[in-house]
Amino acid sequence: MPSPIIRDAVPADLPAITAIYDEAVLHGTATFELIPPDLAEMTRRFEALAEGGFPFLVANDGGGTIAGYAYAGPYRARPAYRFTVENSIYLAPAAQRRGIGTALLQALLTQCAPRGYRQMIAVIGDSANAGSIGVHRKAGFTMIGTHPSVGFKFGRWLDIVLMQRAIGEGTTTVPGVGG
Repeated sequence: MPSPIIRDAVPADLPAITAIYDEAVLHGTATFELIPPDLAEMTRRFEALAEGGFPFLVANDGGGTIAGYAYAGPYRARPAYRFTVENSIYLAPAAQRRGIGTALLQALLTQCAPRGYRQMIAVIGDSANAGSIGVHRKAGFTMIGTHPSVGFKFGRWLDIVLMQRAIGEGTTTVPGVGG
């Protein structure tokens, strides 16, 4: 199995990204969306993250196919949260359990540190999502809590698992001017 090629996402990747997310919405519990957004909405989301200076990455499976994607975005809108990001990772079904999620997360962490982010939060849909919990644990995230039964999808109540990891200097120093 070749190593995935991780690179910045470009607009031409959006149809593949949209298809991967469609699958996650329709068949998975990692996202609590119930109706898959169309290409226009996914383009709007991509552009908003790009305008905010957030990293958005894709993984090529080594054969030219987009196998997954990951991005960091604002954790919360209020200014005091500006040094904290939330991550999202989605993989095509055939790409799961091949190390691609781990590679995407590591690349995302690498891109977030020089941008001044100090904490990354993972909001994992479904406490039974052992794959995502494992990928985050392997990357140094720690469990910080669970919101039990806050989502309802596929006829059942779902938890949200929260995990967190320091980035770069974390909380060992005060951010620069304006911090």
